[in-house]
Amino acid sequence: MDTEIILKGDKIIEQIPSIKDKALRINLNENIYGTFAEIGAGQETVRHFFRTGGSSGTIAKAMSAYDKDFSDSIYGIEADGRYVTESRLKKMLAHEVNLIEARLNREKHPNKMFFSYANTVATIDFAKQFKGHGWVGIRYQLDPEQDYNEIIIHIRFKEMDARLQQETLGVLGVNLIYGAFYKYNDPKKLLRYLYDHLDKDQLEIDTINFSGPLFSEVDNRLMSLQLVKNGMTDAVMFNPDGQNILPASILYKKNILALRGSFRPVTLVNMDMYEKSLKMFLQENKVDEKNTLVIFEITLSNLRSEGEIDERDFMDRAELLCSLGQTVMISNFQEYYKVVEYFSNYTKARMGLALGVNNLVDIFDEKYYRHLSGGILEAFGKLFYRDLKVFLY
Repeated sequence: MDTEIILKGDKIIEQIPSIKDKALRINLNENIYGTFAEIGAGQETVRHFFRTGGSSGTIAKAMSAYDKDFSDSIYGIEADGRYVTESRLKKMLAHEVNLIEARLNREKHPNKMFFSYANTVATIDFAKQFKGHGWVGIRYQLDPEQDYNEIIIHIRFKEMDARLQQETLGVLGVNLIYGAFYKYNDPKKLLRYLYDHLDKDQLEIDTINFSGPLFSEVDNRLMSLQLVKNGMTDAVMFNPDGQNILPASILYKKNILALRGSFRPVTLVNMDMYEKSLKMFLQENKVDEKNTLVIFEITLSNLRSEGEIDERDFMDRAELLCSLGQTVMISNFQEYYKVVEYFSNYTKARMGLALGVNNLVDIFDEKYYRHLSGGILEAFGKLFYRDLKVFLY
């Protein structure tokens, strides 16, 4: 009998199952049973389960309603007429679960744990100007007698080839399904496992939401913080209700006024800066109050305590800002020009930055721009390239 040799000083290396092994483990569990509904990038996730063998005991149905009329007939028409949305994904998940509940007799299958996996995505366009994005999720149960749980994520593709994006989506889907069933007890680790056999250069995850009895204790804002902390995305946002929101949906074509700071605590000076800068910003040409968004941004460097992120500190500040009716953004951006570049991905409208004197002095510190070939001049070109106004307090 072979015994593994472990030497003094060895580091424990976690063995990551292959995509085939993950799919096979699920296929071989006679109690896991569900459907796959994939729209926009082929049936790349379910393909792994078909290829690995033993899928007849796992897959009740696999489908792709590509035609818009067919899709609308099955899942209903969205109010905004779009198809790659969170609302559409949730309808897909609920519809497929309802079908499997209606068509399978629980008395005949008392131990079956039903699930529905779905994605609705748009891959890179022919002109390669829009890289593509999508919503991916799973609705599932770990006990036939319990309510369903959900994990929903939003992704942005980074690869420049549609076929590669399809393959990336397939791997991500297997990771999500496997993680939902076998890593649910540690949501922070589950997040990292989504990138098994993937690289952050392939895709970005910028929104995640857990719900259901398994995740009743999960704070989705802290999960969003993990996305930024782990380098899965550059920024996440919360609305005044404290809920995770997709940055693209709230920033799109908006006039944006941003206030950066540690906000520990939120002071009268912070609020005075906010009120005065907003008043001046709204007086700017082409700035419509109804189409203006104020963002309180906390950079990740301001969330660190002795080298580690103080999550309780983060929660206190985020909750306070949200309770004041503000939209909060957590980012990895240390330099101001990167914030402006990020906003520019979603809007070409007016932008404003409200700064204290110390912040302005930091902008002129060349140490932040040594990685740029053009140094501080290149950074300033990027900072003021858009229609930007700086309000100095």
